[in-house]
Amino acid sequence: MTVSPAIASARNRETPQSTLALKQIFKAVNAESCPHFYNFHMHTVCSDGRLTPEALMEQSVAIQLLGMAITDHHSIAGYKRALTWMEDWRWRHPASLGGRNRNRNRLPRIWPGVEINGLLAETEVHLLGYGFRPDAVEMEPYLQSGGALGELRQAHKIINAIQSAGGLAVLAHPARYRTRVDVLITAAAHLGIDGVETYYAYDNPEEWRPSPRQTAAVSELADQFGLLSTCGTDTHGPNLLRRL
Repeated sequence: MTVSPAIASARNRETPQSTLALKQIFKAVNAESCPHFYNFHMHTVCSDGRLTPEALMEQSVAIQLLGMAITDHHSIAGYKRALTWMEDWRWRHPASLGGRNRNRNRLPRIWPGVEINGLLAETEVHLLGYGFRPDAVEMEPYLQSGGALGELRQAHKIINAIQSAGGLAVLAHPARYRTRVDVLITAAAHLGIDGVETYYAYDNPEEWRPSPRQTAAVSELADQFGLLSTCGTDTHGPNLLRRL
């Protein structure tokens, strides 16, 4: 697919090194990446999840996640609490940070994340933002309870805000909406979105695994439009290895 100059410009804005590193991870994500290596879709009590950020981090360390993002709805409070927990953990486990045991109880790398309600192709969807600057003024309308109103709810506004703040914009669980997945991903790609949540467990199995049929459809469209693929459990319950 030929990408328009406007979209190419949006995707190539000056981006923080940490977000560039995240982009490389997304390029390598596959069906085996989640939930034991990477998880980029999780919720805490700071929105509609059951885990405290601290309990979520304890599980992340126990699982030995390599990289993650807490994606509470319209909030980064859980992410900030996770950073505080990690700093305290480092003080309590100095021996784990070096020497032969440095890979035991390793802390995962965590990126800022958020899930935002928006309108895409006349459909209410969820857009995930990753790696943005938490204090960026562009993100302020989307980090408030209930999210933004009016024109700011349009997907192109949300995508632009995330990217202007140095982050990556991703369409969450594309096969969960009332509008066909090809229609939504095509519309999102034309707006310059960075990626789609390709690996997602739509049927919420007891042992998390991406749903094969939906994964195949989303993956094909991601390849067609040159989009990144992400993965996540969309955890709302007490266990990071499941959605509910």
